[in-house]
Amino acid sequence: MKPLQASSGYLTADRRADFAEMLLASGEPAQAAELLLGALELAPQWAAGWFRLGEMQEAARFPDQAAQAWAMAMKLDPADRLGSALKLQLIGHAPVAVAPPSAFVETLFDHYADSFEQSLVGKLRYRMPEFLERAIRAASPSRFRLALDLGCGTGERLRPIVDRLEGYDISSSMLRKARAKGIYDRLSKSDLQHFCRPDAKADLVVAADVFIYVGALERIVGAIADSLVDEGLCAFSVETLAGGDAFALLPSRRYAHSEAYVRRVLADSGFAILSLESTTIRHDRGEPVGGLAVIARRRPAE
Repeated sequence: MKPLQASSGYLTADRRADFAEMLLASGEPAQAAELLLGALELAPQWAAGWFRLGEMQEAARFPDQAAQAWAMAMKLDPADRLGSALKLQLIGHAPVAVAPPSAFVETLFDHYADSFEQSLVGKLRYRMPEFLERAIRAASPSRFRLALDLGCGTGERLRPIVDRLEGYDISSSMLRKARAKGIYDRLSKSDLQHFCRPDAKADLVVAADVFIYVGALERIVGAIADSLVDEGLCAFSVETLAGGDAFALLPSRRYAHSEAYVRRVLADSGFAILSLESTTIRHDRGEPVGGLAVIARRRPAE
């Protein structure tokens, strides 16, 4: 992700920042950080510059200085659109939170929207929508009356098997891209951390590669259960956590979840697992990223 604000607003500071990037690319992070710090003396209110300084100082193995830079970025941008809090958590300078800053997730996908499909499908070999579609068809060969697509990532795969399709996403840019496809009957802006749908209940909810930006799953899975009819299906994917019994924040600033945790959360929310398969959900820097594809059925209320 490129910096949220690529320019400081000051030509001299921008030039120094550009030279700092060249030094970083040539393998000299300490020198790069020193030069960028000089740029920030000219533009001290540049939140994205402080965030980038933290990354350079982290690369130079100066974690305490990196923490100070990210703290400054958060002070200048309290919504934390760049995710400084996550960086602080990863280097042990803040307690691990159960969820990322909502503004960070929104900004990430607003920034990424125009190249999302090309990057995810072409470069990262992302195939989870197809994988979940096959699993959904195997679990229920009949059509669905109403399906909810959380994250607007599987609509094209769901459209042929549903009568009504609704999409929910935190990113306005992703919703704009989804609207251009003309496949959704309704699109709504929604922070899935606080997802709640009081309307008519659905018989299918899908969240492909969404929970990696959620963290703790208890609330969202409970909200999905409340949105489903009895015997309704929930289909989703998670990145697998190797070891541990819950979830963890990764250096990628995504969350991974253990199989035991996924099973426990589903059971507590009234779901019965129909299928749970280990698979490669995408590639990162050429390496496969392992995950779980899950289909669960909401048990009737007793």
